[in-house]
Amino acid sequence: SPSFAVEEYLVSTCGLTPAQARKASPKLSHLKSPSKPDAVLAFLSGLGLSGADVAAVVAKDPKFLCASVEKTLAPVVAGLTGLGFSHSDMARLASLTGVTFRCKSIIAGLRYCLPLFGSSENLLQALAPAGGSVLGSDLERVVKPNVSFLLECGLGACDIAKLYAYTLSPLSISTERIRTAVACVDGLGVPRGSPMFRHALQVVAFVSEEKITAKVEGFKKKFRWSDAEVGIAVSKAPSLLVRSEDLLQSKSDFLISEVGLEPAYIAHRPIMLTYSLEGRLRPRYYVVRFLKENGLLDHDRDYYAAVVISEKVFVEKFICPHKDAAPHLAEDYATACRGEVPARFSFT
Repeated sequence: SPSFAVEEYLVSTCGLTPAQARKASPKLSHLKSPSKPDAVLAFLSGLGLSGADVAAVVAKDPKFLCASVEKTLAPVVAGLTGLGFSHSDMARLASLTGVTFRCKSIIAGLRYCLPLFGSSENLLQALAPAGGSVLGSDLERVVKPNVSFLLECGLGACDIAKLYAYTLSPLSISTERIRTAVACVDGLGVPRGSPMFRHALQVVAFVSEEKITAKVEGFKKKFRWSDAEVGIAVSKAPSLLVRSEDLLQSKSDFLISEVGLEPAYIAHRPIMLTYSLEGRLRPRYYVVRFLKENGLLDHDRDYYAAVVISEKVFVEKFICPHKDAAPHLAEDYATACRGEVPARFSFT
């Protein structure tokens, strides 16, 4: 019927919320009857998808309702069955991958990468954060050459499998670009055998060489690092390459000027630079300094040891043991974590 109400159908039959239906309906405005969507829903029901599963699939990819059961969905399901996927696996895969599920190329992509993961469960868990975006890339022209090159570079199957978890993955870029990225990571001094090589590659692959060069110069200026120290820091914490310049500067000012740490000390412990200045670095410094100045903590206790532990462990080790000697410490620490400086933490 020309009066087929798509939005109403999405809510009443597919289980979408009114907001989801409003967002999805423009993509289905060409539908004049429910015949094709009904066929798709019947097919999904036959696979054992619950109402919630169906709603998730349709919300992710409204045009799924327009797919041909005979020409598109049935062949994909047959291929997945051949790869050992259960119907519940297929339900998860459909809701994760959206439009990619409707492409017959998904079978070849899964057949290729499944051995990297060892099981469909491991694969589905890895794909969850990124929605299986790599599966939408050209397998023969892009993914396979990139995987082969990365294997040559010394990455293991486990490392390569983890690259499937990114929405923007090095596996999906041109081989020329990935070669440039690997050369850049090499130039930064990150060893190919390091567990951080994969992380550095993920960062560098999507940042221009000019920005990387500028970032390196920024590190040398802000932290007074040598080229070798930049390499050490980036090898341990590749995410520094995409951290805010202003935040890095404020952490440099604090750690070097106020805490009194040496540049080399920071370079070997760069994870500190990934922590919040106001929510972690500064408040914990105040606590450690307060305890030392009041004779409650050995003066040779390392600041880094207090920063790197979890919040729960920090409170257990540095706050709770001093409830009697410093009854206001917990309150002062909480105040400092809110960005304020309690009077007892005003050191001269």
